[in-house]
Amino acid sequence: MTMSKQMSIKEHTPERTCIACRVVHPKRELLRLVATPEGEVALDRTGRRPGRGAYLCPSPVCWEAALKSHRLAQALRTPLRPENQERLRQEYGILREGAK
Repeated sequence: MTMSKQMSIKEHTPERTCIACRVVHPKRELLRLVATPEGEVALDRTGRRPGRGAYLCPSPVCWEAALKSHRLAQALRTPLRPENQERLRQEYGILREGAK
């Protein structure tokens, strides 16, 4: 391949849509939640856990919107128990504190 051809090829950046605000972002900028085969919903920090996934912006507004409006349960196609919602809120709080 010639040098000019190499420079014209752009690297593909995967994109995903936030289930709360419906804005498309690069995949790496979003947080993935996964419904595991065991029926648990968890934050997937690696992006590689098996199960159905959904993506959320790291914004507290998007997290609350997804949990309150049942968008997360709908996207994951699984019911979200209140104790699971609370655990997700705590995990997100810890994640936000670590980012500061």
